[in-house]
Formats: sequence, C-alpha cells, structure tokens
Amino acid sequence: MDEDDGSVVIPALLFPAGGTPHVIDTEIAFARALEELSHGTGAFAVDAERASGYKYSQRAYLIQIKRHGGGLHLIDPIPFGPIDGEPHHLFAQLNEILQSDEVILHASTQDLPCLREVGIHPLKLFDTELGGRIAGLPRVGLGPLIEAHLGFVLAKEHSAVDWSTRPLPLDWLTYAALDVELLIELREKISAILDSQGKSEWAAQEFSAILNAPPSPPRIDPWRRTSGMHKIKRRDRLAIIKTLWHARDTIARETDIAPGKLLSDTALLELAVHAPITRKELEKVLRPLGARARWLERTQIWLDAIAQAIAIPESHWPPIRLATESLPPIKIWRERYPEKFAPYSHARFNLEIRAEELSIPVENLISPDTVRRVIWLSPSDAAATLSELGARQWQIEIVAPILTAALLEREPLPVPEESDELRNIEVAKIPL
Repeated sequence: MDEDDGSVVIPALLFPAGGTPHVIDTEIAFARALEELSHGTGAFAVDAERASGYKYSQRAYLIQIKRHGGGLHLIDPIPFGPIDGEPHHLFAQLNEILQSDEVILHASTQDLPCLREVGIHPLKLFDTELGGRIAGLPRVGLGPLIEAHLGFVLAKEHSAVDWSTRPLPLDWLTYAALDVELLIELREKISAILDSQGKSEWAAQEFSAILNAPPSPPRIDPWRRTSGMHKIKRRDRLAIIKTLWHARDTIARETDIAPGKLLSDTALLELAVHAPITRKELEKVLRPLGARARWLERTQIWLDAIAQAIAIPESHWPPIRLATESLPPIKIWRERYPEKFAPYSHARFNLEIRAEELSIPVENLISPDTVRRVIWLSPSDAAATLSELGARQWQIEIVAPILTAALLEREPLPVPEESDELRNIEVAKIPL
C-alpha cells in the first residue's frame, strides 16, 4: 500500500525468473534448446519481434518460446534460413515439437505470418488477446492483462525498436523474454474466465478459424492506401502518386527498408500535388516537411517517376475510385436504399443489445461487414448466408435469429448517425 494515499503499488516485472537467456544463434545452441523444450510439459508460450517501420519485410528477427520444464529461449531466426524456400531443419524440428501441444500467442494474427515464414505452423492455438475480447475484458493489451490478472506491471518501452539491430541490447532481450514469462499463467486466467462465462467453445472456434484462415488475397492497387489519398481529387495527380509509390516500393523491397523511411506518405503526396520537374523544385517541396537526407538520396528516381506520370495520356490516368463489387457506403443507405437501411437499423440496434448482454464487443459477436452483406443480400436463410460468409457456428446461433427478424422490418429505427469509422469507409457502389 502507498503510505500517502492508500493506493495499491503493483510490482514491476523486471526480469524473467531464470534471468535473461542468451540469444540462440548457432546450431549447437538451437539443438540444445530443442532438447529442453521436448522434455517440458504443457503448452508453449510464443512471441515474435519484427522490425515494422524499419524494414520492408515482416520477417521475425527474434522468436521467444517458454514451456514449463522446458526453459525460456530467445531464438535469432536470421542465421537459420529458410534455405531454398524450405525451413531450416532445426526449425522443422521445432515445428514438430510445437505441434505436440497448444501454442499460446497474444494477438496471434500479427505473429503467425512471420512464424509460418520460418516453418512454424501451430495445430492448436490459444490467443490471449482475442480470449480477453471474447470474455469482455475492458483492456486486452498484454501489459494491462498481466497487471489486472497476475498483479505485475509489464514495461513496454521497447515495443517499437528496430529488432533487426545486431547485436540486440540486453535490455531489449529482457523486454522480449518478459513477453512470454507469464503468458502461460495468463492463458490459464483467461481460460478460467471464459469457462465461468460459458464461452470456452466460442473461443475455441475463433482460434481454430484463425489457424484455418486462407492467406489474404493481394490488394488491388495497394498504392491507393497512401495516407491522405482522400485529399487528391485530380486523376493526373493520382497518376503521379501511383508511379511514385511503385518506384518507392521497388527500392524498399530490394533494399529491405520500410517505404516510409525512403519517402514518407506526406512527402509523396506533396510531390504529387506540386509535380516538381527539377531537383531544386523537388527540394523546395520537401524542405518544409523537414526533408530527410534519405529522401534526397534518390532525387533523380523521384523526378523520373513524376516525369513518367506526367507523360501518361489522360485516357490512362487512374480512376478516382475503383469500380468494385463492394457494398455502397452505409452513409447513403438511408436515402438511397431505404429498403436496406430499415432492416439494417434494427439489426445493428439489436446486435448491440445482445452483445452488451453477453459482455462481448459487438464486432467480435459478428463482423460489421458480415452484417451489412447479409442485410444487402436479404437471403431467405440468414444462417446459411452467415456460414457462407465465414461466421462461426456459435456466432450463427446467436446472430441468425436477430438478422432473420430484422429482415422483416420495413421502417427504420431512429438511430444516431454512423460513427466516423463507418462514415470514412471509401467503397464504390455495386451495379444495381
């Protein structure tokens, strides 16, 4: 207790119980770790550190694993392949060991891609972040969960560092080790809460869906995701953004540098708006943005990209928006599609009520996009359509009756305007 105000002082978790282990970067050390892990018992706590914001790739630069009786290990994956597209034989052995039991991850969709890249493919998953959401816990970050349910403060001061740095500093390694130090205990706490709420099967279905989800398809026109694109209203300027984006992306991929390090999105948009044709003009555009030396290292490449775009005939300029089969934005349903808005307003209202009753975020009860698609399609069998759209059985059982009833409504509820998030959805109308 704090002597002055009576508040509880929560101890900080500063070091793993067994100390910070050495980084595994040799085959001998890796083989020794595999031997220890194979003799442990129970689930595996796993985490991975990437160099997001520093590197183009999303590869893992450190993998942390802990198992009761099997030790805590920090593996540097860089010295171990892949080799000719195949996982290193030691990672193949690690995968076999991990597949013998449950793998515990926090926010698993972030780490699974880079783990799969080195040959790790869990067969059974427990996601402590998603489990916390399903349980209706108010804060589901790793630090807040450990503080609330295990009684320790977990520092996060190294969460955004460049994990491709070698050698990795000791305090970074300690931070990384602590991410798995109590993950097994946290899993047990969240599992107990889910059991008490009758939601364990819900969570199991969600975890299975994550493991079985197909890879995301490549994005169409990824350059359109440049920050601030909504400010550009001219197609000739879009052409410049497109050529600059692709020039930057090519360099970033070849050099494994985050695109924003080569040229920020803000700088890219300013170059598109002003379309400089000389080095002096280009530097004049970038200087107010605090032009970085790296931005100017490839001045001629940026100028060539701009010149290439300017030379494109108008007939080949990109359209302001893609003609896709996406649904019309919700903000126009009330006026343009009242026969869809009426059931949608009832569906949204009653789903929010049901989610509150079940103590689960409505977006975890059912994807908002799935709701919109079911209402738009107006199927005779809502449950079958939900299944086709990828909803899990537990979701279908709760949501299908609500959507079935909503589809019978012809008058909208007087609901508030859509949230900013929904208002900002940039999607084109589908052909009617």
